[in-house]
Amino acid sequence: MLKVGLTGGIGAGKSEVSRLFVEQGAVLIDADRIAREVVAPGTPGLAAVVDAFGEDVLAPDGSLDRPKLGSIVFADPQKLAVLNSIVHPLVGARSRELENAASEEAVVVHDVPLLAENGLAPLYDLVVVVDASPETQLDRLVRLRGMTEQDARARMAAQAPREKRLEIADVVIDNDVPLEELERRVRDVWADLVRRAHQPQE
Repeated sequence: MLKVGLTGGIGAGKSEVSRLFVEQGAVLIDADRIAREVVAPGTPGLAAVVDAFGEDVLAPDGSLDRPKLGSIVFADPQKLAVLNSIVHPLVGARSRELENAASEEAVVVHDVPLLAENGLAPLYDLVVVVDASPETQLDRLVRLRGMTEQDARARMAAQAPREKRLEIADVVIDNDVPLEELERRVRDVWADLVRRAHQPQE
């Protein structure tokens, strides 16, 4: 099994690359998706969040009101740390379960937005960084996601600097390119990952 950490700045195209890896045969473990699952209605995770932040963070249907919770924690680093202390261990445990269920020959791709920020590179055999210029990121966030330029710049500034991500990269996929070229680059990287997965362990 080859454990790959996949990350990239917002708007760099990481989700597109993870989709292309799945098409090639990767087992995808999506940290964001798992983070939503572990606080779904009826879970111990949601109960712990409500214990910490009160019933106000629930939507009328009993699900987590993410914008409400976000407005509380992103304005207060201590509250964000409390939330992370609840959610991160649950995400880690579920990620390990999914990884353990994969076959010995699998290439397991962990899609982790905050891999650089949280110092998680040592957890993986290899780190793939999807990279794009800040100009490309900004354009995609405004044009494709409908953000204001101010919001887009703030979201970009809240992440690790581009240089920090590139420092931890074993493989960089440059995504300042059209989709057809990105697909070709991902296929090349995938062939390399499969080769590594099948090499005898030293």
